[in-house]
Amino acid sequence: MNELDYLRQMRSLNRPVVPHRDLWAGIDSRLDEAAAPATVRRHRARPWLMAAAIAGVAILGGGLGLHLVAPVPDGSIAASGHAWKPTDPRLTGAAVELDAARMELTQAMQDSPDSAALQRLLQRTERQRDRLRNFDKQAG
Repeated sequence: MNELDYLRQMRSLNRPVVPHRDLWAGIDSRLDEAAAPATVRRHRARPWLMAAAIAGVAILGGGLGLHLVAPVPDGSIAASGHAWKPTDPRLTGAAVELDAARMELTQAMQDSPDSAALQRLLQRTERQRDRLRNFDKQAG
């Protein structure tokens, strides 16, 4: 077989093909059968879906409400005024993380003020914050 034979065969595939029997009658009856039980199932599932949606909204709303109403701890950065925002936007994410770490460490130190490990972590966080400030000065 050469290339011309392949081209002739491909052209013959481009012609419409008529099925030996009418397929639409079988397809139509199967569609009617499949559509009837789906409406029954959909009506049974609807109350459960509504209950799940209401429960999800209630949980989400309650969590947001508790988060917004919760008091700011005394040792936090917002209350102590130690928040620092770099001028270089590339360093903003690191500054937020370091401030959050500092806040968590000061809260943990209130629970156990004699912990040497927490004091070392707080000193390390302060050194990282100082390095970040130096980066900000160099970038600015």
